[in-house]
Amino acid sequence: MTLEILAVDDSRTMRDMIRLALLPAGFNVHTADDGVHGIEVLSGITPDAIITDINMPRMDGFGFIDAVRGQEEHRATPILVLTTEAAPELKARARTAGATGWIVKPFDPSKLIKALQMVAG
Repeated sequence: MTLEILAVDDSRTMRDMIRLALLPAGFNVHTADDGVHGIEVLSGITPDAIITDINMPRMDGFGFIDAVRGQEEHRATPILVLTTEAAPELKARARTAGATGWIVKPFDPSKLIKALQMVAG
């Protein structure tokens, strides 16, 4: 079974790293470069899980999570936050907004794969 993943990050390098980590594991990866673009991409796909950064232009990760959770068809879609931030209050805010999990950059590809398989499998 191929899992569909949407990765939202304003860093092209990070989007490439996520894609390189997930493709060999059999994931199909869609990318967006900020929250606004993420919502646009989301309108054309039904991901099994979403990965989002927090600090992005136009719409940050919190706004993006709120926007995703505001769509009926994506209320239960797992959302993993992948960020350099590690502050407990930001984690709590993300959880309150509807994030499923939190992974701090730099990420371990095998841990990211395991996390996605757990939440989306």
